[in-house]
Amino acid sequence: RSIAYPDSIEAFLQGISNTTLSRWSRRGKYLIACLKTPSGELGGYLGVHLRMTGQLLWLSRQEPVVKHCRVRLFLDADKELRFVDQRTFGRLWWVPPSQKPEAIISGIAILGPEPFSDSFSANYLYQVTRRRQRPIKNALLDQTLIAGIGNIYADEALFLSGIRPTTLCARLGRQRLTKLHGAIREVLEAGIAQGGTTFSDFRNVHGINGNYGGIAKVYDREGEPCHVCQTVIRRLKLAGRSAHYCPRCQR
Repeated sequence: RSIAYPDSIEAFLQGISNTTLSRWSRRGKYLIACLKTPSGELGGYLGVHLRMTGQLLWLSRQEPVVKHCRVRLFLDADKELRFVDQRTFGRLWWVPPSQKPEAIISGIAILGPEPFSDSFSANYLYQVTRRRQRPIKNALLDQTLIAGIGNIYADEALFLSGIRPTTLCARLGRQRLTKLHGAIREVLEAGIAQGGTTFSDFRNVHGINGNYGGIAKVYDREGEPCHVCQTVIRRLKLAGRSAHYCPRCQR
């Protein structure tokens, strides 16, 4: 179930066998690794999307296999890369060398600009949201508008910019959206510095959890006092996702 392409596990194994994981890159929430053949030629690409509970773990082969291990990639004599995914939403792709990753992994082709790219400017954010009659929180999670922002960092950016998640995009002027633009980059930089966020069991490839959750201002803090004004943090549902906010600091 974790293998999205090719259609058969046998074809996936044949594609990645006897290749070396080379350069890793990222587009939105997709991870892409170049595969090299023994002769140094391109052997295709390995695509990964972790979704909600996926993990890539670099482990010794002697390490006991946990219950939710979906894929094991055997590398050198003693090491392997394991794809562990409790909720089975994560996906892996093998892309043939004759194709570009976005030709096989359809989600890549529709992604908006990266938050740290020159394309994602304050003016861009204003232009793509100013006429939309939808909550700004929903717009931030729309990967076709901005790539890579998830639920946690959307909540945190909205708090930092003083914007309530339910505020309609069309009601936000250029000044408030410019502030939000800066807040998005600020919270993402903080998240990267902390190694990401772990609220349940996420670990990075070396088995280390992310520490951003310990400094989150609103996410997962329902019923707790706001760090700024002491007002109780609230939670609501928007398009099936939780949104956390301070009713006093965010308007």
